[in-house]
Amino acid sequence: MTTHKSFKRLVRARMEKTGESYTAARAALVGAVPSPPTSSDAGSAAFAGVLATSDATIRERTGRGWEEWFDLLDEWGAADRTHREIARDLAERVGLHPLAWNVQAVVGSYERARRGREVGQHEDGYRATASRTIAAPVDRVYAAFADRAQRERWLPGADLTLRSGTAPRTAHFDTPDGTSRVHVTVTAAGERSTVSVEHARLADAPAADKAKAHWRERLTALKTDLERADV
Repeated sequence: MTTHKSFKRLVRARMEKTGESYTAARAALVGAVPSPPTSSDAGSAAFAGVLATSDATIRERTGRGWEEWFDLLDEWGAADRTHREIARDLAERVGLHPLAWNVQAVVGSYERARRGREVGQHEDGYRATASRTIAAPVDRVYAAFADRAQRERWLPGADLTLRSGTAPRTAHFDTPDGTSRVHVTVTAAGERSTVSVEHARLADAPAADKAKAHWRERLTALKTDLERADV
């Protein structure tokens, strides 16, 4: 089917690290199980986080397992393309936004497996993502980001500068120092809305971890603010 077989390469890399058989290494990977510590990694969890979730979960959410996704991405030439190009192509094929969790989970896992990147690492730096489902319509959630006065209620002192956007679905911001960017996507979820934030171009993994915690906290504050307003 394909000459790259990225998933098999990932399994064999684990075999070399752990001494497991192919069957055992594959089973551990698709079950999202970290490899045991060895004398060389002194207790670190090798391969932990390479795949965004278990094979069962990604299959339930997308209709395909990890091996199927990796084979498809190999066939589509993803090994020689940027993260954004892969995400856009995959999103178009499956009818989702490029920042949707399913898309980012598949593309991120593929890049970590094939290119040896850390969790959250991309060609332009590290990224952090967070999302919340809010009992409010899409236009109100979007306005809470795009309107500075509303944004100050739940994201005080952020001083984000709106670069571009398509109301009421997407908004792209520069941070005050200009070194990173914040991408916001709002989608309808029945009578609710799901907002996804991607903070891109971060310097390193600790910065991404900090940003992820920050956005989780702030999106919870946004949810509280908008849902209280509806009472």
